[in-house]
Formats: sequence, structure tokens, C-alpha cells
Amino acid sequence: MSHSLLPPNATALERHLETVLLRATELPTPLREIWNPDTCPVALLPWLAWSLGVTTWKSYWPESVRRSILRSAIETKRRQGTAQSVRTVVESFGAALALRESREGAPHHFDITINAPEMDGASITAQFQQDIIDEVTRVKPARSYMTVQASLTADTRLSLAGAVRAANYTRLELAV
Repeated sequence: MSHSLLPPNATALERHLETVLLRATELPTPLREIWNPDTCPVALLPWLAWSLGVTTWKSYWPESVRRSILRSAIETKRRQGTAQSVRTVVESFGAALALRESREGAPHHFDITINAPEMDGASITAQFQQDIIDEVTRVKPARSYMTVQASLTADTRLSLAGAVRAANYTRLELAV
């Protein structure tokens, strides 16, 4: 302690508190890492979501989805009630979206097709798809209603095998 800011008549308790607080200010506080969705420790992600105003948070979502939702949280809040917010929410879940607005005879109606691929080696469950639909319902325009179609993408490999047999053919000519 180089120089105390306490007055000369400070009590012993105040001097001890000053010593403790001086040590506490020397602790590293990585605020830039904590407030960044890409570098925030996994254990602190729910707290970052709460501070950014994310209303729905599920611990069973893959880590990549949780970080993506945090990255797009501010943009989603800014554009809530628009078609862009619907696109942003679906893309933050790692899914592809086909959105078609205003069918004939049905004002304020839109159709969406959500294609959710497998993520992080885990298959997409019905609950995960329902979470995507719930988030779309939360951010869509309040006057609009929608029809949802869900599709899955499966990644498969096709193996082709071939066999080669060496053969030697000779033409025989017979004379009669």
C-alpha cells in the first residue's frame, strides 16, 4: 500500500477494509471475454443471456446454438415484429428457413418451412423443433399468423464398390 486515502483518525476496521479492497481491485476481471458470446465461459452463458434479455433459454440446446442466440439477441430485439426477426431467430438455431408471405385471400398470413440439420453430432428432436417454432411465435408480428412445415436434413454417404475380373479371350477358327 503506497498511500492511504483514509483520514488520520480512521479506525482499525476502516484500515483493514482498505487493505482488503485494495487486494480485491488487483483481481483480474476479464469483462471483454465475459461479455463476448464467443469467449464467455460455458458456465456463465445463462447469465449473459439474462443480461441481454434473451427470454427463452434451454440448457439442452447445443452450445453452438446457445452462443448463436446470444450473438443475435440484440438484433432480434431491435427487429422484433418483422419478417427479418423471424429469419434471424431461425438462423440462430442453425436451421434454414423458407418464408413465403401473404397468400391469396389470407391477409397477415405467412408460411414457413424450417429445415433443421443435425448439429454437433446430435439429432434434432421434436422438442428442439418446437422450441424453434415457439421462438418464431414470440418474435413474429402480433397480428400475423403462420403455417409451419418442418423438415429434416440427413447426411448420408453412398459407397460404391466395383469388381474387375481379368479375362483373356481367344478366337478359335475351325476348318471343316
